[in-house]
Amino acid sequence: MAERRTALTAPAAEPDFLLFNDLACETVGGRVIFATDEWFAPAANLLKRAPPQFIADEFTEFGKWMDGWETRRKRTPGHDWCIIQLGVAGRIHGVDVDTSFFTGNHPPFVSVQAGHLEEPPTFNLEGDRTGVAASHAELVAVAKLHSEAWPELVGVSELKPGYLDCCHNYFKVNFKQRVTHLRLNMYPDGGISRMRVYGVGQTDWTSVSLHQDVDLVALTNGGVCLGYSNAHFGHPRNMIGLGRAANMADGWETARRLDRPKKLKVDGQGVLQVPGCEWAVFGLGHCGVISSIEVDTNHFRGGETSQIIWRQFLRKCDL
Repeated sequence: MAERRTALTAPAAEPDFLLFNDLACETVGGRVIFATDEWFAPAANLLKRAPPQFIADEFTEFGKWMDGWETRRKRTPGHDWCIIQLGVAGRIHGVDVDTSFFTGNHPPFVSVQAGHLEEPPTFNLEGDRTGVAASHAELVAVAKLHSEAWPELVGVSELKPGYLDCCHNYFKVNFKQRVTHLRLNMYPDGGISRMRVYGVGQTDWTSVSLHQDVDLVALTNGGVCLGYSNAHFGHPRNMIGLGRAANMADGWETARRLDRPKKLKVDGQGVLQVPGCEWAVFGLGHCGVISSIEVDTNHFRGGETSQIIWRQFLRKCDL
């Protein structure tokens, strides 16, 4: 659960694209399917939902344990890179290359390329890859993707080290095509803690019947959070994720309002008066006729909301 922020720890202004969903996170099915090298720490760590952690006295037989992807010092031509298969294909609006705790071993430069594959590759990385480099067979298989020719989302850009005040390297993306895979390039080697890929899911609506019930706000169908009043303990975009929430942190939870009265009272009709409210605005993935709404308060015991009001904002569309 997030720590309460103070004036001393308040971060700088964050980019608007952080409102969007992380299309690469392991919780939505994102996975790393290839990496040139994973000597110190496996590339799969890039897509963990949990924030990276640092354990000062933790070591493996290959060196210092790190909660991220870290390659060995390059002693061969080229640079290190990996292929990420998005859990939800869609349009990408921005990325966060997080170098947390990599303060003397982060890559000086990075770039990101985008691929759109009709069929996902058949190869995948299995098991603990610590201490492993790509085999000849893996290099041959990945070469067939010609990922080096994929268009760039982020050109070669400087990467800041993993100190608290600069570890989040945000890159805004202006790329209007649907993306299924990413190639993350580090130059030439080093360590990256997390890769967050913020965007909007895209589905093929031509294959969906007009009479079929569809969750119009689901992450997979292009639903997106457009704004909110408070997200102190959990972001409202969590509510449109895949499946049921794993715990309270996997939902939307606001801070308790500081303007709440010292004592709550009831009115003449016996209705409890609780002033103020919190709100979130969502954009649907497609126009539609809403027939039912489900609000899941699983895990929220003692902190659940008491009432909900829905307001619809319509725009012209063809149904």
